[in-house]
Amino acid sequence: MRKLIVVFLLLFAIHANSQFTKSIFSKDPIINLETWQKQRLYFGYYLGFNSYDLKFDYKNFVPEGTDIQVKKTIGFNVGVVADLRLHEYFNLRFEPGLYYTKRDLYYPGFDKELDYLREVSSTYINFPLLLKFSALRAGNVRPYLLGGASTTLNLSANNKSIDDNYDQKFRVKPWTFNYEIGFGIDIFTEYFIFSPSVRGQFGIGDELIRDNNPNSPWTGNIDSMKSRALLVNFTFH
Repeated sequence: MRKLIVVFLLLFAIHANSQFTKSIFSKDPIINLETWQKQRLYFGYYLGFNSYDLKFDYKNFVPEGTDIQVKKTIGFNVGVVADLRLHEYFNLRFEPGLYYTKRDLYYPGFDKELDYLREVSSTYINFPLLLKFSALRAGNVRPYLLGGASTTLNLSANNKSIDDNYDQKFRVKPWTFNYEIGFGIDIFTEYFIFSPSVRGQFGIGDELIRDNNPNSPWTGNIDSMKSRALLVNFTFH
């Protein structure tokens, strides 16, 4: 009985895959959701992951290898999409979402981990407003470009703390501004649009809150600190 169930599931998966391939990538595909994107306004949601980095600029020259090292990790994204049709090829998209990430900062010149390591965990609420430019639809596939601006609220900023790095407290500003640019592809299935995209996010302003001591070894030589990220989202409409 168990073997029969396994065989049935395999046959079902093969059939479903062949139907999906035929409807999406065949030479003469069945056109799915032909009028969906002609709606004035439609909604969706996305899931994805991110890789956040930090870019440091210094007041005084720092020899290579003695600057602050950033260890990146993979975080996750979840959010909703509101898409407003402006033109056959242009859409305005609002994609608010929750982004979680973690970065480890390694400061040179210290012996103790308590001093040279700063764990920066961030929970962002991101508010991007993007212009989407879509190419001509080819069957059930339509590539597009994205670009725009976003503002981000960091719920883990520690900006109200009176403690600083002397007390192992790394502080950043709660609000940041960014520009974003990327590309993606709309894949029209029978029941929904699946839209994977890749996007870069680049911080514009300085995010760092300096230590109370202006000569702090952690923040004294930093002229600016800006976030940048690689964002990969899988959107469903």
